[in-house]
Amino acid sequence: MTWTIAGSLTVVPAPTRTDLLAEPVAKALAALADPDAVGVTEIDPSLADTAAFCEAYGSPLEASANCVVVAGKRAGEVRFAAALVLATTRADVNGVIKRRLDVRKASFAPMDEAVALTGMEYGGITPVGLPAEWPVLIDKRVADAPELVIGSGIRGSKLLISGTALAALPGAEVIEDLAR
Repeated sequence: MTWTIAGSLTVVPAPTRTDLLAEPVAKALAALADPDAVGVTEIDPSLADTAAFCEAYGSPLEASANCVVVAGKRAGEVRFAAALVLATTRADVNGVIKRRLDVRKASFAPMDEAVALTGMEYGGITPVGLPAEWPVLIDKRVADAPELVIGSGIRGSKLLISGTALAALPGAEVIEDLAR
């Protein structure tokens, strides 16, 4: 597959480089209908943050999507979700996501907790391979994108994937205006 958003990066089918994936990501990719349609590329871990990544590798910012882990409480129960939004937008945590989780207040999960629960590195958390009971909330603009760069579960690589493939992930819900 030819990735037009790869900039200066060399992309290979993700199943051929599982060493560039967090363990839960590798397992989840293997379960996809077409795992070879997902690309992976090695990057400098110090450039994992979206803006630095895009600048260093010439990948367009509007083709990057960020995954955030959100938590909220209801009747003493903590509810988690992942939200995937374009890097040029911000997740509507205290509007759309709070209502979807049916909690009084929603906020970004603490870094240590997000890392422990996902088995992924901070700055590399991705919707691929998250805990099965979590809803994966995907902004419609992400689902409509033909090509995206997202995290791989580690800071030393990125996945390239279509919005259609993301919308087909287990637990995925495409939501209009999830982000502002």
